[in-house]
Amino acid sequence: MNRKSMVTLYVGAVIAALVVVNAASAQMLPPGASQFSPPPLPPPPPPKIEVPVVPQMDAPPSQPTVLPSNRGSFGDRINSCLDEATAAGLGPGERAAYSRSCANR
Repeated sequence: MNRKSMVTLYVGAVIAALVVVNAASAQMLPPGASQFSPPPLPPPPPPKIEVPVVPQMDAPPSQPTVLPSNRGSFGDRINSCLDEATAAGLGPGERAAYSRSCANR
C-alpha cells in the first residue's frame, strides 16, 4: 500500500468513527429518564401585551350616554296600577295598597 491510500483509509476510519459516535450520542438519555417517556411539552406562548390608549390633551371630553328607562314616570306607573286594581274589582283601600306596591316594582 502506498502512502496516499493509507491516508485515505485513515481519514475514512476517522470519519466513520465520528459518525458512529454522533449517532450513539443522539440516543443517550438524561439521568432518570425512560426511553418510553414522551418528549417534553413546548413552552407556553408569551402573554400578549397591549399598550393602553393614551388620551389626547386637545381632544374634547366625551360625554357618557344615558339611556332612558323603559319604566316610565312614577305618575304613569301609579295610573296604570290603579287602572289594573279597578279592573280587578278591588275596593278603594285595596287599590291604594296595590298601586303603591305595583308602582315600586
